[in-house]
Amino acid sequence: MLKEMSRLERNANIAAVVVPLLGTIAAAVLLWHRFLNVADIAILAVLYLATAASVTVGFHRLLTHRAFETRRWIRLSLAILGSMSVQGPVIDWVADHRKHHTYTDEEGDPHSPHTGDHSGLKGIVGGLWHAHVGWLFSTHGQASSKRFAPDLLSDPSMRAVNRSFPAIVLASLAIPFLAGFALSGGSLLAALSALLWGGLVRIFLLHHVTWSINSVCHFSGKRRFRTDDHSTNVFWLALPSLGEAWHHNHHAFPRSAFHGLRWWELDPSGWVIAAMAKLGLAWDVVKVGAETEAQKLAGASSSSGAAPRKRAANARA
Repeated sequence: MLKEMSRLERNANIAAVVVPLLGTIAAAVLLWHRFLNVADIAILAVLYLATAASVTVGFHRLLTHRAFETRRWIRLSLAILGSMSVQGPVIDWVADHRKHHTYTDEEGDPHSPHTGDHSGLKGIVGGLWHAHVGWLFSTHGQASSKRFAPDLLSDPSMRAVNRSFPAIVLASLAIPFLAGFALSGGSLLAALSALLWGGLVRIFLLHHVTWSINSVCHFSGKRRFRTDDHSTNVFWLALPSLGEAWHHNHHAFPRSAFHGLRWWELDPSGWVIAAMAKLGLAWDVVKVGAETEAQKLAGASSSSGAAPRKRAANARA
């Protein structure tokens, strides 16, 4: 049973959506008068890649699905950097995602565009809105951590990172501000510009790329495996999501460390894990064998409109 979302949690979720949006609007106003400088772009790019990779490699493939093992300091570093994406405390994130896999596109899924009454154009738009943003105001962070993330709850270090989320969010904004200040030789205007681009705009962009996996990748795209859900592969989201947009592949093989299963399915997060393995920083890396993949082939690729077969609600994440 879901616990009731508190007013503070609801307001925090609203702020997480609205504040970065306001930052983007401010960025547009700023561009009206002058161009971006190299430092702003560099800070945005570095922090985007660092935080996005920590969500995809750390929050998702390591902590949620245990697709590989790594050293403790790397595990904690990924948890902290992933928290800087401002997508919620690490244990809540993992619990929500494991619940998504348990009830994918069925009642109980925190962010499916297909649950409830979504018939007609209004229903489709409503479903996509819920999957993309609406769930943040109702079901985000409400999955039972005791049920869906007991392994992280039993880890004192992960509990400490989870409790430190507000401070990590402040650090996520302070770092670009200080970087802009340092790189400009002490200019407050440059520091504020870096905060805007490397902080608010970066968070806004990463939020919407991540939310698009929940919405777009369960609504439109390609399918080739037998899965009991509406998950799809969306090629144009592959690079900005660092490989997460091969979402249908992921639902077919949730524990695989690699979501891109073809040479042309670009999967930067998988490349990071492969590099870590070569350096001895990752082991027990889960891979999908050719025989296992062939057993799940659904024949020719089809559009996401094909209705999947429903499965038991207690399917493993």
